[in-house]
Amino acid sequence: MKGYALITGASSGFGEAIAQSLAKEGYSLIIAARRTERLESLKANLSHLPVQIEMLTVDVRDEQSVISALASLSDSVKDHIEILVNNAGLAVGRGPIDQGISDDWNRMIDTNIKGLLYVTKAVVPYLKKQKNGHIVNIASIAGKEVYAGGNVYCASKHAVDALSRSMRIDLVSFGIKVTNIAPGAAETEFSLVRFKGDQETADSVYEGYEALQAQDIADSVLFAVTRPAHVNISDITIMPTAQASTSILHKES
Repeated sequence: MKGYALITGASSGFGEAIAQSLAKEGYSLIIAARRTERLESLKANLSHLPVQIEMLTVDVRDEQSVISALASLSDSVKDHIEILVNNAGLAVGRGPIDQGISDDWNRMIDTNIKGLLYVTKAVVPYLKKQKNGHIVNIASIAGKEVYAGGNVYCASKHAVDALSRSMRIDLVSFGIKVTNIAPGAAETEFSLVRFKGDQETADSVYEGYEALQAQDIADSVLFAVTRPAHVNISDITIMPTAQASTSILHKES
């Protein structure tokens, strides 16, 4: 019988698709996000599957909130966490460094880096007790390359890439796998959040080519976590066929 997968940012996009895929594979879920109503909807949509689903309304930027949320779970749940998917993340704003908005920078750093650290620190002790487990960090092609106007977002995702590599070193003696997944252009709420609700600008990001979809990333996560015990997929970079780098996209006119 499979254990639990804890997924942050599970209320939409990659996180929601990952939750659905893992539940269909037979994993029970701990779905975590800020929007309770979205979590309730996801739980209801998966109610036909023979798995247990726990919900955590939590803002990963708040360390005490993370600690309290984990503490609210029963020992029988915490002791059976097998997978942690650090998916919560966002980009806010885009432009030259001297025109950056401090609040945007703080939101990205606090979510993409510190939130990942808070959740990982809280969950790893349960993985260590079992001497196995799997951490999947959702990074970005922006953690491999940089692009104009992406300064702080790129820096935050470079940090995720580095943390994935360092976690692998820290945890290898405990039999804990670590996978870094770096998506390219993907059509989710990402651009709508980045451009602060400007739907027209967000839609223009995906015009003229077929972007990745959330399910593509969920498929990559599922592949990584279902390898044999002796196999760890360390790093996956996945981009649309039309994308050659962070800034080179072939768009049909």
